[in-house]
Amino acid sequence: MFFTGKKVTQITLGRLTCFDYLCGMLLRTAVLNILKLIFFWVVVFDIQRIIFSIHNFGKIKEVGFIEWLGVFWYSIRLDLASAAFLSLIPLLLLTVHFTMNSKWSRKAFFWVLFAEIIIVSLIHGGEINAYTEWNHKLTTRVFNHLFHPDEVFRTADYSMTFWFFLYALIEIAAGIFIANRIFDLKETTSTRKWYWNIAISLGLFLIPGSIFAVLGRGGFQQIPINIDSAYYSKNYVANDVSVNSFYFFTKSYLLYTRSQTGVQFPLIDESQAKKNLGDFFHSENNNETRIFQNDRPNIVFVILESWTANAVGVLSPNKGATPYFDKLSKEGLLFTKIYATGGTSEVGNSSIFSGYPALPEIFISMQPDKHRKLPCLNQDLKKEGYSSHYMFSGDLKYGNIGGYFMDHGFDEVLDENDFPKQLKRGKLNYFDEDLYHFLTEKIDNTKEPFMHCAFTGSTHSPYDHPRKGIKKWDGTESDFMTSVAYADKCLYQFLKESKSKKWFKNTIFIFVADHGHASPTLQNPNLSGYFHIPLLIWGEPLRKEFRGKQINHLGSQSDIAKTLLTQMNLSSNKYIWSKDLLNSRSPQFALHTINRGYGWITPNGNFSYHMDGKNFPELTFEDKELKKEQLRCHSFMTLLYKEYINL
Repeated sequence: MFFTGKKVTQITLGRLTCFDYLCGMLLRTAVLNILKLIFFWVVVFDIQRIIFSIHNFGKIKEVGFIEWLGVFWYSIRLDLASAAFLSLIPLLLLTVHFTMNSKWSRKAFFWVLFAEIIIVSLIHGGEINAYTEWNHKLTTRVFNHLFHPDEVFRTADYSMTFWFFLYALIEIAAGIFIANRIFDLKETTSTRKWYWNIAISLGLFLIPGSIFAVLGRGGFQQIPINIDSAYYSKNYVANDVSVNSFYFFTKSYLLYTRSQTGVQFPLIDESQAKKNLGDFFHSENNNETRIFQNDRPNIVFVILESWTANAVGVLSPNKGATPYFDKLSKEGLLFTKIYATGGTSEVGNSSIFSGYPALPEIFISMQPDKHRKLPCLNQDLKKEGYSSHYMFSGDLKYGNIGGYFMDHGFDEVLDENDFPKQLKRGKLNYFDEDLYHFLTEKIDNTKEPFMHCAFTGSTHSPYDHPRKGIKKWDGTESDFMTSVAYADKCLYQFLKESKSKKWFKNTIFIFVADHGHASPTLQNPNLSGYFHIPLLIWGEPLRKEFRGKQINHLGSQSDIAKTLLTQMNLSSNKYIWSKDLLNSRSPQFALHTINRGYGWITPNGNFSYHMDGKNFPELTFEDKELKKEQLRCHSFMTLLYKEYINL
């Protein structure tokens, strides 16, 4: 149409009508709403950052206000990329709405947008709460929990559950409110020919769609945008706030669902990998060191939930945090440089009992077809007449821990369902003091020789253990540190009671953590020190010359299996990924995973590497050493992955 004075005349030629329509309604209304889509999501993401910062103010205040403001600038590229991806389907519906005679397109647009708001809000609501405990953004780790949703709510205290739903609802309500205010979609009608509608639709979708694609990859540069584009601070919390939560979680999910897990980390030629490791697999023969007075002691494993070495007085600056464990270390053999292989309990347990290190994003206990082919300590001890028992005062469905032990033929696998019902309990599990009492009763009724294993739980959130007689820790990680003080006292009481038992004189106790945890002196889960854990061998069968001694040989949980079997004069040939910590000739290193990456530690230094960001959160090797150690690390991972594939 065109204007002649005050009269408006309709030109019916198809081409002019199309041009007028495109320039009028489309360029003014449709394009404006398309731009609003991107703006809408950026606003939603920034609202999420504010809510996150308020809830986690204790961590944010260490960043500083001025530096914290930087998240709203440095986050823009990832926010735009995330907004572009989230806007593709709504863009298609906008195109249909503004070009065709469609009565349902407006409703469909809002329903899709609302569904995306709910998904984004649930992801961020979960991240707000998980960050308090995990110290990193929400990742594929959540899928291990979601297999057992009851475990999610039991692990979280009631306040965490409340905050999750509250924040999710606030973000959903805020998103819907903003969407209803900024998007103005009126029902339209069209009298144009169908082929003009198609032409207009294609133009309206393909042009903004192409722009969205560019935004989604972060620009025209050769390498697409990645999470490190939002990194700007030396403080990992600031970087985590800056990184878009939806983008991070989605990428983690896509990697989680890949069939070829190995593409996530560097693999090299297998023959070259073996050559790079030299005589690693043949360096540990003829170890004549013997720490036991006899070859067949009873074995009691105590798997200490989350007991980071950074919370143990004898191994950290936090003196006085664990007075009882410190006292025990003066009576036993303490390994001072042991590292967890991963950050979750199922990884820690399979590493300890199967001598199997962890690989990024691989949870071997969740794959029965593979973990059943691994060796396990109880199976070797069973040949020597040992019975085997494992107990946890919570639910063993998590991470398929219970399934792992049952598949490997433990005579008894007990969890919360087997505990006396009259006992008081926390939300997640029965308290450590009752776990030890139950363990003692079970051992009393077990014929020697035996291997009993107890997995503690009171040092796991929600930390709702009895507080009577326990001094509350102040400051950073106060709830966790208070729970360690409680667990420390329970452990000592257990051993005190055990001394009166007839089986005590021939029983070796092995205390080791399943994984690390944030502590007052270290909260960053990307640093190798986060994975430093205690390992203590204690008991009457320990030779006197080793009592009070410390072993500084560097290794990991996966080395316990070979070390123990060697001390019992049993074959450990099947444990090819485990090494003898008491053999001075065995190589000193530890491989561990971090969130979306891996770490490598040797006496000369260490590094941790992000597979997504393709950077080093931590690097202490000298330049000349880094290349050599990366090659060793990648060689070890290559051979470990090849075996994993062939299991």
